Amino acid sequence: MSHSSFNEQFNAVAQRIIRARADACAIDPISAEYPQFDMDDAYAIQKRVNAARISNGARVVGYKIGLTSKAVQEQLGVGQPDYGVLFADMELLQGEAVDCSQLIAPKAEGEIGFAFKNDIDRSDLSFMELQAEIDFFFPVIEIVDSVVRDWKIGIVDTIADNASSARYMVGAKTFSPRGVDFGAIELNISAPQGELKGRGEACLGNPLYATHWLVKKLNELEVPIKRGQIVLSGAMAPMVPITPGCEIAFDFAGLERLVLTAR
Repeated sequence: MSHSSFNEQFNAVAQRIIRARADACAIDPISAEYPQFDMDDAYAIQKRVNAARISNGARVVGYKIGLTSKAVQEQLGVGQPDYGVLFADMELLQGEAVDCSQLIAPKAEGEIGFAFKNDIDRSDLSFMELQAEIDFFFPVIEIVDSVVRDWKIGIVDTIADNASSARYMVGAKTFSPRGVDFGAIELNISAPQGELKGRGEACLGNPLYATHWLVKKLNELEVPIKRGQIVLSGAMAPMVPITPGCEIAFDFAGLERLVLTAR
């Protein structure tokens, strides 16, 4: 297929995602209609969707990592995580309700977020250098949402749709990363469906390993992490559905308890 017809397809799919998000109305899986698309194609679509947001005044504040669980990677047939872009207007503060009318089928994940002191533009960044660049970490709830009906997603669907990222909720506290074993952080979730438990090690063995992967990947792509940007490192436990009127508590043991409410 010619380069121009690929471009036309990418643009058409990007427009479909943009409309679906604006209308909070689900679409059929992209991967079913375009089985020839691979991960690179999906990122090309994601880039177009995000460029449209930026042209409408949205500002990039960081990135999120998805597919950090080996089980989910195997399910989608991939051997690495994926990533999406975080915008300033995606941030919610503790106490702000998630507005379900603006979303399609939202779910919540408990994660560890990291903020960076400097631009990180070294492709051979070592693991110890990464740790030296972290300004602080924070417990965070990522609110994921898929434009694809009933979450019937493959790898292409989620990447094209900004790695299914919709909002993120932060609490009141930030913490020094010095001496912290991020793999051992425990998470207890109380949801209408029951209790769930998670640990940092569910995220590629350690949230820092996932973050190291992303920082190096972004450098390869020549969009390195900038000073003050944040990274949401990936889910520590299974996703929990969000419905109007629900309350879900994420207790990050010894750190902070975040409560998500929805309307």
